[in-house]
Amino acid sequence: MTDSKYFTTTKKGEIFELKAELNSDKKEKKKEAVKKVIASMTVGKDVSALFPDVVNCMQTDNLELKKLVYLYLMNYAKSQPDMAIMAVNTFVKDCEDANPLIRALAVRTMGCIRVDKITEYLCEPLRKCLKDEDPYVRKTAAVCVAKLHDINAQLVEDQGFLDTLKDLISDSNPMVVANAVAALSEIAESHPNSNLLDLNPQSINKLLTALNECTEWGQIFILDCLANYTPRDDRESQSICERVTPRLSHANSAVVLSAVKVLMKFMEMLPKDLDYYSTLLKKLAPPLVTLLSAEPELQYVALRNINLIVQKRPEILKHEMKVFFVKYNDPIYVKLEKLDIMIRLASQANIAQVLAELKEYATEVDVDFVRKAVRAIGRCAIKVEQSAERCVSTLLDLIQTKVNYVVQEAIVVIKDIFRKYPNKYESVIATLCENLDSLDEPEARAAMIWIVGEYAERIDNADELLESFLEGFHDESTQVQLQLLTAIVKLFLKKPTETQELVQQVLSLATQDSDNPDLRDRGYIYWRLLSTDPVAAKEVVLAEKPLISEETDLIEPTLLEELICHIGTLASVYHKPPSAFVEGSRGVMHKRLPARTGSGESTESPDVGTAAGGSAPESAPSIIPSQGDLLGDLLNLDMAPPTTSGPPPPTTGMQMGGMDLLGGGLDSLLGGDIGGSPAMGAGFGAAPAVMPASLNAPVGGGLGDLFDLGGVGMPTGAYIPPKIVWLPAMKAKGLEISGTFARRAGVIQMELILTNKAMSVMTDFAIQFNRNSFGLAPAGPLQVLTPLGPNQTIEVSLPLSTVGPVMKMDPLNNLQVAVKNNIDVFYFSCQYPISMLFVEDGKMERQVFLATWKDIPNDNESQFQIKDCHLNSDAASSKLQGSNIFTIAKRTVEGQDMLYMSIKLSNGIWVLAELRVQAGNPNYTISLKCRAPEVSQCVFQCYEAVLKN
Repeated sequence: MTDSKYFTTTKKGEIFELKAELNSDKKEKKKEAVKKVIASMTVGKDVSALFPDVVNCMQTDNLELKKLVYLYLMNYAKSQPDMAIMAVNTFVKDCEDANPLIRALAVRTMGCIRVDKITEYLCEPLRKCLKDEDPYVRKTAAVCVAKLHDINAQLVEDQGFLDTLKDLISDSNPMVVANAVAALSEIAESHPNSNLLDLNPQSINKLLTALNECTEWGQIFILDCLANYTPRDDRESQSICERVTPRLSHANSAVVLSAVKVLMKFMEMLPKDLDYYSTLLKKLAPPLVTLLSAEPELQYVALRNINLIVQKRPEILKHEMKVFFVKYNDPIYVKLEKLDIMIRLASQANIAQVLAELKEYATEVDVDFVRKAVRAIGRCAIKVEQSAERCVSTLLDLIQTKVNYVVQEAIVVIKDIFRKYPNKYESVIATLCENLDSLDEPEARAAMIWIVGEYAERIDNADELLESFLEGFHDESTQVQLQLLTAIVKLFLKKPTETQELVQQVLSLATQDSDNPDLRDRGYIYWRLLSTDPVAAKEVVLAEKPLISEETDLIEPTLLEELICHIGTLASVYHKPPSAFVEGSRGVMHKRLPARTGSGESTESPDVGTAAGGSAPESAPSIIPSQGDLLGDLLNLDMAPPTTSGPPPPTTGMQMGGMDLLGGGLDSLLGGDIGGSPAMGAGFGAAPAVMPASLNAPVGGGLGDLFDLGGVGMPTGAYIPPKIVWLPAMKAKGLEISGTFARRAGVIQMELILTNKAMSVMTDFAIQFNRNSFGLAPAGPLQVLTPLGPNQTIEVSLPLSTVGPVMKMDPLNNLQVAVKNNIDVFYFSCQYPISMLFVEDGKMERQVFLATWKDIPNDNESQFQIKDCHLNSDAASSKLQGSNIFTIAKRTVEGQDMLYMSIKLSNGIWVLAELRVQAGNPNYTISLKCRAPEVSQCVFQCYEAVLKN
């Protein structure tokens, strides 16, 4: 009679009856009662009230009854910890029972009772069982250590159980070895940095010996442990592989995959020219193929693992293509996975076979599978160049079927084939255009639009085709809208005369009527490019595209290496590292395949220095574009009409002649309707954010210090560098700009000479600076009041303020400038002498100088030589004072004059200097101290320039 009768009782008040039966004197009645209790517990009834009565039944020699009581105990010990202590004595007694099965049962149950109060009582029985004479008890005790470690790790370490566990690796019984390895591996996972499994050639040898005699799960534990070992050299690696290879023929698929994992890892260390290496490759194929004859769920797991193996070593299965051909009764998840592996194994040798299969699949009834098959044909064309023509004709045959989803997938993959093989298969475009009306999926519509835009010059009615898409522009997905915008701009650049209205329509739709920031930004960039420099627009939009790679969906190499180390686990099925889906406190170790050669050390980049203002910036400054970078950060310049009260902007439209593709030029393009764009602020030639009341008014420091200069005039001896050409005419469509910087009456001036070497008149000049180290910005508009005719030159003085946006430049005194006129916007870089920033109240009190000099760390001191200078100390002091470098004190020591000087920059940085002048010696020595030492080099250059001119 079966035990099902225990689950069918319908009595009421049975707890009372069970209690009476549990306390019966008859052994059979007791056993029946415990079975009823376990049955009630199994179906979810609360029988915890019977805890003391069930525990009393533990005192029995009947093994079946003891097992049932222990089962009850495991379930209710957590909710009745105080009662569970009653059972401790029985555990201790059972651990010394003559029957090894009872000893093992006691120790197994001890490990499953997760109650802190009890654990310390269980240490002594566990210690005895770990050294028990019976291997069955020892193997059970080994697993119990891992369970106890999970409850109270500190206790296990203090009691020395880990060392006992390590000793069990050398046990004579293979099952004990396997369980010891399993327990240590489990503990090591929760302590990734501990070296619990201290594997060495001797212990590896013991594990390999035990491997042949273990149960299948024991073999898996040992193989997984071996996979974490790194052999010393290729000989040891080969020896381990030879002893693991027989596991490939095991009936259990988990053992096979664990063996494959070990071999895949250790193969990394074998030289490829070794005979054994090629033998091993041949041996790996049959077990993997055998896995595919299992039930679908196991097939799927095997296929996911094979997918990784094929990416790492395609040569293993290169002759086994047929086993991956899809069977009619395969579930869809197996079909799709097989398809993926077929493409990975496709080569010139088997492509005909593969294409015939794929064409067959494309006529199946399962839509998802058909789509994947059509896409696979395209991937084969990209991967195997010799097959491209055959693939294209296969795709055209499929398009002729007029099955909607087949046509759409075919168009998507033909786009990729065009990218891979330009100017080869464009003859099929006419066939594609015939199917334009049937396209309703975003990806297919986007692909078709890309083809029309890319090959617009070959399609007579390209403008009509694109216009048909434009009619429902706002109903399209973002992917289609972006593609349509780019395609129409391409068409316009190829056929400007016929498509001007079309391009204006799409730019207007993208910028003014769209809420999508990606679409708006792309629209603005195209609009600016077309307005200001059609040549640059052509170079950007019609640039030669890089060929697409043959495998776009390969797993990234470092991730692939990690996944190979996790073959046979969930990570290999998800194709994600364990850290991506394992939650909790346990550290997840990142595994790597052993390298054949040592890898180089990574070098850390040095810290970014402090900002020009002497304080560290909140975040590292972004990279400033190089001087040759025309667009750079200047695309973010203020280009909308002025929003503050300042001089009115010029009203004339830009006269670009044949260049003005969009009629209105920059002024109309960047008019008031676009003022809301986040990329555009206050406008070329607009009043700056803070305008000094007059040019003699105080000019603020970039980092907040404001000084009342009160119109103090600068001594006449101020140094002004000679003018140099900043922008040659050949780079600026005939406009040449020369200039220098000067400081007059406390105001920094940018003195410019503008020369028109072109044949047309230049008007509407405006200027803007990029962010820079000291916040230099125009303090007013660029005053070019009359048009600049051909061969005319004009001198302009532009006052500057130091209240603009700050960003550290390299070099520190670099300034990036944009100048706009009616022809175009031009960009150049120049360097200003830092002496322009030396303010008039930079003379420090003697005592303050002395205290500051001592206070600045010696590490911040820089020393320089000024050579070939023939001035005495007084003449040098007088000349330097003209540039706001003030002498605080002078003393003479052994014929050498020492001048102590102070400088204050516009942003509040102080620089202290000691200049040593020896009579008759033309070489001076200068020491500079500053809290922002990066300015010292620029200050030294100023000293040199002032003293030598």
